[in-house]
Amino acid sequence: MISREQVRTLVTRKAFQRFIIGVIVFNAITLGFETSPGIVAEFGSILHFADRAALAIFVVEILLRIYAFGWAFFKDSWNIFDLVIIGIAVVPATGEFSVLRALRILRVLRLISVVPSMRRVVSGLLLAVPGMASIAALLALVLYVAGVMATKLFQHLQPEHFADLGTTLFTLFQIMTGEGWPDIARELMQKAPLAWIFFVTYIIVSSFAVLNMFIAVVVNGMDRGMTEELVEAEEKHAAEQKASDELLLTEIRALRAEIAELRAARD
Repeated sequence: MISREQVRTLVTRKAFQRFIIGVIVFNAITLGFETSPGIVAEFGSILHFADRAALAIFVVEILLRIYAFGWAFFKDSWNIFDLVIIGIAVVPATGEFSVLRALRILRVLRLISVVPSMRRVVSGLLLAVPGMASIAALLALVLYVAGVMATKLFQHLQPEHFADLGTTLFTLFQIMTGEGWPDIARELMQKAPLAWIFFVTYIIVSSFAVLNMFIAVVVNGMDRGMTEELVEAEEKHAAEQKASDELLLTEIRALRAEIAELRAARD
């Protein structure tokens, strides 16, 4: 019977991980082909077989990893992520569950857990969530204040964009993205020439200041994540080096003891 250590060695090999990455990419391509009625009509059976084969490989891989790591498998959030994705894929996509067929493309997201660089980016984003929440609250506050001001200032001048608070908030969100705001501003400035002051101030505060804070927080979170990963790698290397040194020291002591015994026997 194959031992857990042998299976662990297999699933942690780079060649095995590259194979899984290749299967994920191949499965993503075949799922993309399934969106074309012409391709499905001609190669539907082949695409179905390829999809089933890829799913079978993913299921076997997950089972091997569970066997290799035991309960430790469930302590890693990325392993849970993979398990959920594969679990959704194996649910029968017929009848009332037919909507799950569209969720098969979620398997492509497994690239995040398999590719270390993608995993670092997502980990950095997750670390940045607390800071992003504060900035999102600040942005919502700016948007609300600007919405109330714009509604009171422009609702009678341009009711199609500023009729009420809800319409104004949507218009301001559109302006914040930089989409079509010059047309809105120019049309309004024909009736209120000083309206540009509001728009310029709002864009500077919302787009250039607050949104750049988002970028700063995300970058900081990614840096922190990479630092923690480097520290963990160094600690792991130090532990392995310590174990190796202790093993070497034990062997040296055993060798010295054998030499001492040989000398004592000779004397």
